[in-house]
Amino acid sequence: MYEAVHAHPDGQSTAARFAMTAERYGYDGVVVRADDARPDYDRLRDSLPVDVVDAAEIVAPDLQHASGAVGNARPKHTVVIVAGGTSALNRFAVEQQRVDILARPFEGVVDAGTAGDGGRTGRNDNGNGDVNHVLAKAARDNDVRIEVNLGPALRARGGQRVRHLSKLRKLKRLLDHYDTPYVVSANPISHLQLRAPREVAAVGAEIGLGREWTRDGIDEWGRLVARNRERRSESFIAPGVERGRYEEDD
Repeated sequence: MYEAVHAHPDGQSTAARFAMTAERYGYDGVVVRADDARPDYDRLRDSLPVDVVDAAEIVAPDLQHASGAVGNARPKHTVVIVAGGTSALNRFAVEQQRVDILARPFEGVVDAGTAGDGGRTGRNDNGNGDVNHVLAKAARDNDVRIEVNLGPALRARGGQRVRHLSKLRKLKRLLDHYDTPYVVSANPISHLQLRAPREVAAVGAEIGLGREWTRDGIDEWGRLVARNRERRSESFIAPGVERGRYEEDD
């Protein structure tokens, strides 16, 4: 199992600190949502007991910038994520086969300076991002995972938390109805915000998403990483087709 984290300078803790804490909590690795963060992934993988996955999280003001950033990131990173939060960016992300994940479709950009608020956004405070049946079907058809962000469920208060929980329950119904792939994350900005997989699953059960459903969304990070690494290997040609040496029939 993996958790996707915002490492310094995008977040408040280094990738190494996240990885060490994740290992204690029973994770196999962390997916580093890199906007400005540039950790030395090879060194970290060699020196730490868990996997550290390079991911590009695209934070763009408009579709033109998002498209260019996705094109640049896809050949370089194992996982490509687009931060949503507006209807236009949400739709862009789910219609791109080059994108792996639409992150925070309701909340948009995570501000490291307000980490305690559960994911307040720097771009979309009016909450005009949404996911409907059109986006759910497009995400399924293009194999784009939609993130189920439990950050506000864990850390927000009052009306903000209530509104977010309502959106999460609606999102789950859409994902289930259209068989749309999804991932689950607590969106930690600090290693202090990491929660063990069983704790995240318990939160999912408590808020009406279901323990196993939430757990499956956590597991999806690892499945995605393994698939993308296979596709980026030199032997990969197409799904089910790889270069290699084969025995000849007599």
